[in-house]
Amino acid sequence: MEFGAIQIIGGILMIISSILLIIITIMQEQKQQDMSSALSGQSDNFFGKGNVSSSREQALARLTKLLTIVFFVVTIAVNIIPSIISRINAS
Repeated sequence: MEFGAIQIIGGILMIISSILLIIITIMQEQKQQDMSSALSGQSDNFFGKGNVSSSREQALARLTKLLTIVFFVVTIAVNIIPSIISRINAS
């Protein structure tokens, strides 16, 4: 099987974006509630207590979304573009 430049570059971009996604996901603060608060309906959002989020967390959340989109677009491109090129060359 012969790999083209698109597949090699796409593979490198997928590896880099997946590693960055793992690192950024680990860096994010975990948001979890106790089982008792989930069953009783209690929440830390009372009087805005839980609504305060740092700009760092927002930036990490945006970066996670961006890297996820990049990962999926590159994955689709690596799988679709070579088949289109082979169809063009076959005709």
